Amino acid sequence: MVFDLSNLEYLALTNSSIEGAISSKIGNITNLKYLYLFDNMLSGKLPNLIGKLKKLEYLYLSNNLFDGEVSELFNGRSNFFKAEMGNSSSLSYLYLGYNKLTVTLPKSLGQLSVLEELYIHHNRLEGVVTESHFSELTQLKIFSAYRNSLTLKVSGNWIPPFQSRDIEIGGWNIVAPNSEDDNAKPICCEIPIISTASWLVGNGDGLHNPGFMYLGFNKFSGPLPLIPTTVTELDLSNNSFSKGLSNFLCESKDGSYNLDYLNLGENDLSEEIPDCWMNWPRLRVLILRDNNLISGIPRSMKVLSNMQSLDFRRNRLNGLFPSSLGNCTKLHKIDLAENEFVGKLPSWLGLRFPTLIFLILRSNKFDGELPQELCHLKDLQILDLANNAFVGIIPRCIGNFSAMVKGKKDVEDYELYYSFIVGVQRESAMVMTKGNMYQYDTILALFTSMDMSSNNLSGDIPVSLIRLAGLRSFNISKNNLIGRIPNDVGDMKVLESVDISENQLYGQIPRSFSSLFTLSYLNLSDNNLSGMIPLSTQLQSFDPTSFQGNKLCGIPLLVNYSSGGKTPNHEYEEDESDKDEVDWFYISMAIGFSLSFWGVSGSLLFKRSWRHAYFRFLDHSWEMLLAKAPIC
Repeated sequence: MVFDLSNLEYLALTNSSIEGAISSKIGNITNLKYLYLFDNMLSGKLPNLIGKLKKLEYLYLSNNLFDGEVSELFNGRSNFFKAEMGNSSSLSYLYLGYNKLTVTLPKSLGQLSVLEELYIHHNRLEGVVTESHFSELTQLKIFSAYRNSLTLKVSGNWIPPFQSRDIEIGGWNIVAPNSEDDNAKPICCEIPIISTASWLVGNGDGLHNPGFMYLGFNKFSGPLPLIPTTVTELDLSNNSFSKGLSNFLCESKDGSYNLDYLNLGENDLSEEIPDCWMNWPRLRVLILRDNNLISGIPRSMKVLSNMQSLDFRRNRLNGLFPSSLGNCTKLHKIDLAENEFVGKLPSWLGLRFPTLIFLILRSNKFDGELPQELCHLKDLQILDLANNAFVGIIPRCIGNFSAMVKGKKDVEDYELYYSFIVGVQRESAMVMTKGNMYQYDTILALFTSMDMSSNNLSGDIPVSLIRLAGLRSFNISKNNLIGRIPNDVGDMKVLESVDISENQLYGQIPRSFSSLFTLSYLNLSDNNLSGMIPLSTQLQSFDPTSFQGNKLCGIPLLVNYSSGGKTPNHEYEEDESDKDEVDWFYISMAIGFSLSFWGVSGSLLFKRSWRHAYFRFLDHSWEMLLAKAPIC
């Protein structure tokens, strides 16, 4: 057994689907220095016997299912920190992120004097964190605790004992320094000037500037703070910052900024986007979504040749499609949705971005025909052009979108993570599918969608659409399309959502629809479709409104007209008299039917003129029925 190897120094069982609790026998491996058990399904409380491993330096328990308290690690006999026994702390790297740990952080953490990296993000911690939690953490370089419900409460003149380069406390409440109430409200005023904070830039012994700063999901307000040029990742999203970007972006510094990731989304920023992006040449991710920015995209953005993700959704930006983006040839994502851009899409849009994966332009005022060059975007997984004023036909070459054919792109998944910290700041996108708007992030790399709804497109549905066998969501509703639905639509085996309503399509629903077993949303309403609805488990399970406004028949459109669309109630109380009445009723009905049948049939059999008139009547009635009812 591995627990009998007392001289073992290195134990790694990562990503091995290990379940259950950690055995208490792990305390027998007294010389263990490196313990890597992350990316498993370990559960239960954290084992307090780990405190017996006095030589342990690296403890990685992230991405498991541990619950309970962090304090379970620190029992009274712990050798992690200085005690009466004379043992010194040895733990330098503690990773507990992505678990289900609860309660609060123990003050014992503050005694880990050689701890350099502490990751406790994505748990369920709550309570107040004070100065004593950091009292002996003089070597701390990285502190990652975002996505918890913790509150930071320290004095206004507190100088931490560490010079950390990465601080991630997004989602925390940061209370006023002199508050006596542990439930005090979050800071609601201006953020401290980050560029001069003593605990970030050092104290004379050398500069230790922060690299990553995540302060999102708080209630900071006022103008954006200035930052050191050494910051590489900055997240100030979901706050209440106001005014413009000029002071933040255009403040002159000695040398350019090293900022790689900038998220200012979901604030109250306004005014124009300033034309001074030459100070930020290393920027790869720029998120300004959900603000009140106006005017166009400045020319100086052409210097951002390293840009990979651009999100300006839901502002009041206008003008033509920004030509300054033409030099940003490494872009994976362009999201300009819900703005006021106008004009035609330039042909170079399909030629300058060989690795573009997400092109989202919905709800603007773009017009003109769709350029054929769009078909050169072989890695495109999400194309959203909905709610504009595009005209003309759907390009015949849409079958060239290779990623929608294969269901995957040539760009590696790791390229959609924009942080040096694994699992942080992955790419995301808002996608309209199945009649609703969803945000995709964790499974974004597996999703494909094409939405050209609410435009003025004409012509038919290109047959080349059938080549997109990896497409999951397809919407061309509310256009002026004519013609038939391609017969081989059933070859698109992973389709989950189809909306082609409110067009002028005609003909029958292709029988191949019956083989779309993944289909969970369908809307064919308000066209000129006719005939029988094909039989399949999926099609008959949809609401009748999915087929209304056509000349279709069959389940689910069938109703019992004789009962006014209601199912007759056959329940009745039986007794002996009821049984007698029912028997005589059926006997009388049989006698009446026999007399009537032979009376009519006999007359037609012996009277030729009556027979001819009767059959002419039947022919005429049949023709009238065909004229008024759908052909099934």
